[in-house]
Amino acid sequence: MTTSHTSTSPTRSTLAPDAPPPAPRPLTTTVSPAAYVHGYSVRESRRLADQADTLAGLLHADTFFPAGSSVLEVGCGVGAQTVHLVKAGPGARFVAVDRSADSLARARSHVAAHVPEADVEWYRADLFELPFPDDAFDHLFVCFVLEHLLDPAGALVALRRVLRPGGTLTVIEGDHGSAFFHPDSHRARAVVDCQVRLQSAAGGDALIGRRLEPLLTAAGYTDVEVRPRTVYADDAHPALVEGFTRNTFLPVFDAVREQALAQGLAAPEEWDAGMADLRRIGDRGGVLHYAFLKARAVAPGG
Repeated sequence: MTTSHTSTSPTRSTLAPDAPPPAPRPLTTTVSPAAYVHGYSVRESRRLADQADTLAGLLHADTFFPAGSSVLEVGCGVGAQTVHLVKAGPGARFVAVDRSADSLARARSHVAAHVPEADVEWYRADLFELPFPDDAFDHLFVCFVLEHLLDPAGALVALRRVLRPGGTLTVIEGDHGSAFFHPDSHRARAVVDCQVRLQSAAGGDALIGRRLEPLLTAAGYTDVEVRPRTVYADDAHPALVEGFTRNTFLPVFDAVREQALAQGLAAPEEWDAGMADLRRIGDRGGVLHYAFLKARAVAPGG
């Protein structure tokens, strides 16, 4: 069962699925997100789903939500991670939030198709003005969101309001600086660098994984712990080559070709040569190393 809301101001009791919906208010933004450099195409939705499914064991082997606990997924996007969250806490109550109505519609469909028994409430809202009372949730989950924000530090501070004292926050981000591969070439590395520069120009940070501990500590969280979750895809791990190298990593760079050319970061022949080199890491004998960083922190006062 799923429940959908626009941005609202519910009390704790109105978060229950059988409660009457509160009156909606306009969606507002205190701090705008950076432009989503990957775009909102169907291909991008498929890439996100492939990424979530391929990396589920790596990212979520230790993800667990106790029965009866309340969990807020911030920036749920198309629901790629939501599917794995509800599996990690079958007795928990889930609420998912995103700014994009289209993404929320895709998320509802994706979750219904893969976990039809899931009970998730869906809200269209801005993370800087979440429509929930103080201390409303036991756990917050934020995955691949901070990298796209103009003010990730401010976002982490804002999220503390809805997390009860002693509640936990989980954050997962990547770091393009952790990517090394074989065969290597300066042209392939130039393509990766172009994507990093594009995301930075849009206000985001494709290298944010390395900053999670200082960001969380500065935002006032306690017991901050960050651990790398490393992907190593080679011929001995064909599922990772297919699911991560070919279907997750390479499409990130394919998708930004026109942006890179429009901003003068590369000439067409330079970009195409670099992509040709980079695609070799998905061929026989190719290798890709990439690290995601998973952080867990606690809201003070518990």
